[in-house]
Amino acid sequence: MNIGRYNPDQVIENSGIKGVKAAHYNLLEPALIQASLERGEGELGQGGTLLVSTGKFSGRSPKDKFTVMEPSVKDSIWWENNQPMEASGFEALRKDMFAYLRDRDVFVQDLYAGADPTHRINVRQIHEYAWHNLFIRHMLRRPEARELDSFVPEFTVVNCPGFAADPEKHGCRSSTVIAVSFEQKLVLIGGTGYGGENKKSIFSILNYLLPPKGVMPMHCSANHAIGNPDDTAVFFGLSGTGKTTLSADPNRILLGDDEHGWSENSTFNFEGGCYAKTIHLNAEAEPEIFATTSRFSTVIENMVYDPYTRDLDFEDDSISANMRCAYPMHFISNASETGIGGQPKNIIMLTCDAFGVLPPIARLTPAQAMYHFLSGFTSKVAGTELGVTEPQPTFSTCFGAPFMPRRPEVYGALLRDKIAANGAKCWLVNSGWTGGAFGTGSRMPIKATRALLTAALDGSLNDSKFRKDDNFGFEVPVSVPGVDAGLLDPRSTWADKAAYDAGAKKLVGMFCDNFAQYEEHVGEDVLAQAVKRA
Repeated sequence: MNIGRYNPDQVIENSGIKGVKAAHYNLLEPALIQASLERGEGELGQGGTLLVSTGKFSGRSPKDKFTVMEPSVKDSIWWENNQPMEASGFEALRKDMFAYLRDRDVFVQDLYAGADPTHRINVRQIHEYAWHNLFIRHMLRRPEARELDSFVPEFTVVNCPGFAADPEKHGCRSSTVIAVSFEQKLVLIGGTGYGGENKKSIFSILNYLLPPKGVMPMHCSANHAIGNPDDTAVFFGLSGTGKTTLSADPNRILLGDDEHGWSENSTFNFEGGCYAKTIHLNAEAEPEIFATTSRFSTVIENMVYDPYTRDLDFEDDSISANMRCAYPMHFISNASETGIGGQPKNIIMLTCDAFGVLPPIARLTPAQAMYHFLSGFTSKVAGTELGVTEPQPTFSTCFGAPFMPRRPEVYGALLRDKIAANGAKCWLVNSGWTGGAFGTGSRMPIKATRALLTAALDGSLNDSKFRKDDNFGFEVPVSVPGVDAGLLDPRSTWADKAAYDAGAKKLVGMFCDNFAQYEEHVGEDVLAQAVKRA
């Protein structure tokens, strides 16, 4: 099917790939599902969903991600966080991967990354798997058919799960590789079937391109008040902290669940879909997201299901705890049609504290906000990365270190300047543990988290009485209507108060050790708010 003016084979040849068996250009959802089923890539689920397995990789493989060492980016990449690949290795990888595609079917989607036309980029995705093409069609933004006639890609992603990289020849670590060349404007992905690599590679590119334009790329979800785009809130956080769940408020308009930009005029979604975790998903707590798991064309990844009825098991994580569903934004009834809101009025930093030390919500000054943004404390939760089977405390600067090509101070300075210019309120929200650490305590009640967020977003929380936290110095509300007052004081929820004090001391020490790397790069106002050892 040729939607635009291009000959499909010519599209591929223009990308440097020769001799493919067939090029399927911009197929729509029914055709992509049909192709996936005919090729044995998945099975048809209830409502016309597509049930797939991503193979041995059920999460990202960050140790196999590389950036090509090229003259134009050599001095601007944060190499301590980004593994270099020699240009010669990347060229060998490109030639071998393109040769692998000869005599094979490929599936192509031309898409936008970014709802704001001023800052979006044109992306061409070329896939070995039809279901990957369906996945990325959901996840990025779909041009109108008439727009495809003049579409020219700025970046191209080529993904071949069946291709095995050669570490010695290609300069990578294993047979799996995710490599980006900013000069060739090309991403090569091989040896992994995990769909998320397709979208996160684009996020990394935007994280490099946008800061020089004064646009803050954010690993966050976002929503705004009904009828008032200027009342926009952003929710920073790594996978598993609640970005998708907490931003899906039926009383607000959803901009998106994972990736956004903060420009001089707006907050805008990079994507056109959602990639929601389905472990323990249920119709009562999250009815809209749950409903997508039986809607036509939703991609269901790594879920156990009845082979006869195709009923999904939302509790069985024997394949992966990172079971997910991918669907277009319009499947959510309160999703924004434009993906664009106003300047953020509230900034929420979500953390999953496995120590059970942090309060469920705290108010931050701008300097504290920069401190906690650079710290990026959370816990990696099961399934988001290969080998993570239980929460692991970690510091991921700016709540998105795996996707940051530039040094964190670049993003921290952008956040500081934008907060100062727009007067946004900043909140630290703990969706992790209470009453004890992981293994002893329990997960923070989502009803309490929602009530606290509602009070923060409608402004009523600012009228509460606050206390200063002894360990971190930020302000914590003493009481909030609809929330157990005891929950607001983490120490009071622990049966063993001495154990809480020891846990708090340990966590404070971790914050101090981690922030030492930034002390030379931040102002005195931020240093004054840095956590201090007792």
